[in-house]
Amino acid sequence: MFKSFLVAIVLFFSSFTSHLYADDLTEFDYPLLLGDWYWFSNSETGVDSEGGNYRAMNIKFKSSYRFVIRLLQVDGTVEEWDGKYDIDESTVTFLSKGQPEQQHSYMLSYNQFLLDGARFTKLAPENLPGTWRSSRISGSDVGDGVSELSISLRPDFLFSAEVSGSNGKKKEHQGIYFIEDDRIVLIYEDGQHDSQFLLGSDTLTLSNKQFGMEAVMRRE
Repeated sequence: MFKSFLVAIVLFFSSFTSHLYADDLTEFDYPLLLGDWYWFSNSETGVDSEGGNYRAMNIKFKSSYRFVIRLLQVDGTVEEWDGKYDIDESTVTFLSKGQPEQQHSYMLSYNQFLLDGARFTKLAPENLPGTWRSSRISGSDVGDGVSELSISLRPDFLFSAEVSGSNGKKKEHQGIYFIEDDRIVLIYEDGQHDSQFLLGSDTLTLSNKQFGMEAVMRRE
């Protein structure tokens, strides 16, 4: 029952998604912050705060330093506000028109966000996690020796990728990834890679106009 409730909440909140993003996500100072973070009450009656009983909370951070906060009460009422945020290594400040400035301490990992002790979990789009293997790789800047690309995207935002050459040699990368709207950034030991992605039911298309690359992937 909890799983079906979680899926329903995610689908409900995702209907509010906006589409503004920075020109170069790889230059954003706090990349692990970006995305949708969710907190869920462990109690059927929710958590009481300032006269309301809250069952779930969603915070969306954008690379434009904009945020959206949504609170779901147990009666189905949704409270929402947005604005700008400021952040340093230990504190995040929310600035919203008509609301007092809110300053909170935080701790951050690639998929966990502690805000004044409340634990939030980052959730990926429902069909994105999985193992994908290329069915076609094209582009003017793609080397002739690249024959296949395989990538595993985990729901906890860890990934592993393997590039196979026509000479039989393989190169592997492991790291973390984050997404914003239709863009995905892979961060690994030797660097990072920024692509646009298009997600179908069983296909994932990765493209990078700067490097002239497109890879059509199929779910395994």
